[in-house]
Amino acid sequence: MAKELKARLGSILQKPNWNLSCCKIGKNKPTLEECLRWKESFEKLLSSNYGLCAFTTFLVSEFSEENIAFYFACEDYRTTKCAAKLPTKAQKIYDEFISSEAPREINIDHETRDITKANLLVPSPSCFDIAQHKIYMLMAKDCYPRFLRSPAYKDLLCQAKPSSKHAQQAKKA
Repeated sequence: MAKELKARLGSILQKPNWNLSCCKIGKNKPTLEECLRWKESFEKLLSSNYGLCAFTTFLVSEFSEENIAFYFACEDYRTTKCAAKLPTKAQKIYDEFISSEAPREINIDHETRDITKANLLVPSPSCFDIAQHKIYMLMAKDCYPRFLRSPAYKDLLCQAKPSSKHAQQAKKA
């Protein structure tokens, strides 16, 4: 699943100027029920193709898309099967997201940064776990609630169509 999400996000985050229109998966927009499920939990939002894209679009609009990119880079890293690839992948993630000169530096405290840097001396699948957890919690506690209050999410709710099952039930009533 991590590779699938990374592939989806990779194509999204490579585009310099994009908005929700690029997130249309085929011609299918999310149903109203799917959009409402995103309010149930951050996990439900991230597990939805369209939800992930809409949330990423929101993060781009807030200039904080590095958080979701870092999170999925860590997911991909953790599932790396070949131990020989860990040092190179770990350094790449560190250089892109954690180093003080990182082009997409994430917002973590100094202690977490130091622990993560020390973990790179002997790269293991779990060397980014603390930093990844902090970024996940930042998104879940800060970005996610703002997304749910955003005009972008409210627009999606207004534009979403009830699923055909619910539409049929409404016609019968």
